[in-house]
Amino acid sequence: MSFMFNPHPYDDPRAVNHLPLPDLAPESITFGTRATVAALTRDLTKTSKRRVIALEGYMGAEFADVLNPVLQALALQGVTAEVFDATRLYKTSAELDAQLASHLPNDRDQDPVLLFGKLFHCSFEDLCRADAITALRDQVSASSATVVFVVGCGAACTPLRDLYDTIIYFDVTPKRAILRAKAGLVANIGDIHPRPFKELLRRFYYVDFEVAGALRKSLFAADCTTFTYYIARQSDGECTLLTRAAFDLTLSSLSARPYRCRPVYIEGVWGGTFVQKARNLPAHMAKVAWVFDLIPLEVSIVADITGHGQVEFPYFTFVQKEGLNLMGPETVKRFGGYFPVRLNYDDTWHASGNMSIQVHPTRDYCIEQNGEPGPQDESYYVVATAHGAKTYLGFKEGVTKETFMAEARRSERERTPMDHDALIHAVPSVPGTQLMLPGGTIHASGQNQVVLEIGSLTVGSYTYKLYDYLRADLDGNPRPIHTHHGEAVLDARKVAPDVVRELVPEPRLLRQDKDASEWLVGEHDDIYFSLRRLDLAPGAQLEDDTAGLFHVLALIDGESVVIESVDDPTKCYRADYLDMVVVPASLGAYVVRNTGRQPAVVHKTRLKHA
Repeated sequence: MSFMFNPHPYDDPRAVNHLPLPDLAPESITFGTRATVAALTRDLTKTSKRRVIALEGYMGAEFADVLNPVLQALALQGVTAEVFDATRLYKTSAELDAQLASHLPNDRDQDPVLLFGKLFHCSFEDLCRADAITALRDQVSASSATVVFVVGCGAACTPLRDLYDTIIYFDVTPKRAILRAKAGLVANIGDIHPRPFKELLRRFYYVDFEVAGALRKSLFAADCTTFTYYIARQSDGECTLLTRAAFDLTLSSLSARPYRCRPVYIEGVWGGTFVQKARNLPAHMAKVAWVFDLIPLEVSIVADITGHGQVEFPYFTFVQKEGLNLMGPETVKRFGGYFPVRLNYDDTWHASGNMSIQVHPTRDYCIEQNGEPGPQDESYYVVATAHGAKTYLGFKEGVTKETFMAEARRSERERTPMDHDALIHAVPSVPGTQLMLPGGTIHASGQNQVVLEIGSLTVGSYTYKLYDYLRADLDGNPRPIHTHHGEAVLDARKVAPDVVRELVPEPRLLRQDKDASEWLVGEHDDIYFSLRRLDLAPGAQLEDDTAGLFHVLALIDGESVVIESVDDPTKCYRADYLDMVVVPASLGAYVVRNTGRQPAVVHKTRLKHA
């Protein structure tokens, strides 16, 4: 998860995948917390055999509203139970702070608000005391209770896993985890009380979420036969219980058809109004700056199972479980199981100003500084523009990196304005323009436009702001400037007019089919994805094939399109304006058909072959 500071607590009701599962047994899925408690109680009392149960979960998961009524129900039936708290395994807060100091450096000269860090590529047990793990094993073995629970994040870590007859996994969507953290309901591993929110979130991203995600993925392996139940925490706080078989069937079925994720809407100081109106979002959702339609570690996916109801999963749970079907073996191996692209809309339409003048790190810098698995290259596709819209790209002719950095440091030091228009080249924004932004390129989306941002693997907040117009953030504090990291990665060669020839390619026709065509709109040697545009007249269709690589389709002009499998047209998704749909690698041949009355334009992202 990256740094989702200000998500709106809004659940887009349209972002739902309708899933017929005629083979799903009715008793294999249970909706509602009370019904979940009843189902688990029936399971635990169907035999008098002693049971040892792990209640494991992702960071931010809630256990008490299920565990406590189960304990009450067991007591009423005369079943003895004992509970052990997995948090007793953790090292102390002070011990963990010392252990993790190199991952969460305290250098405000380089990082003014302590935003950045380095991923902790270890396991849950590395945050625990070995003697505590041994003691818990002994206590569980010595317990005379008929049902023994070990509860909390880390309960099913590797050194304890052989203790359990049953593992029940409590999952939580990233947005819900962040909203609970903002409310002070979640603490970091080893902490008794929550830290200040931004400090807590940095630790979450670089450490807690990393180890919790790795543990979750290990439970999905076929050889983990004790993983018996999956509990999805819905947006309203209610639980849905799925047996392992139902969980497997639901996600495998989703991975065999085009699907859409449930977006997260993020408030920002330069947020606009275009997406709010286009998607009919509530009036109070002002300043929606980022629309996270497909940020893999931040969004969720909703399955509306015919005859049953809706279940919401974290999208990265889906990726961990069904990566081969979603991405194909080549991509899984190449990117280590991570979903390798991220897409969102940036909305400055009728906003108070531009995005910050910024730069992103190169691949080597991301790996060395932050332990990330890949680079942070980006691209912008201009979707809509209002009066005077422009996109900043590279230095103006004659401006050097040294000249710019001297001005940026002076502005940061003196808190006085910088004439950014005299230093940074700007391209007039026209709908349909594709800009490629490899790491090191100074850039910004200007006021009065909506851009479709497509980025590479890195998902942390590695936006090094070099000038931000002396603005305050939503809390009233000065927005941080990152001149140290920005200067380290800034590419001095990105200067007009050459930067325009290199990074604003002219579309090239790839194929024409009656009233439909495909254009190559963006590729760059340093960026591993390829960007295409499909143009379809009303009623026209275009056939395509994943050929073992997933595609991401966004309807950026027009009313609606249907994306359906050639072999099985029931595997389909109807996309409306601005919707973003993933076509999984396993689908193979598919058709995009314009079902609206107007011409449709579909933006397509796909990987280049290695």
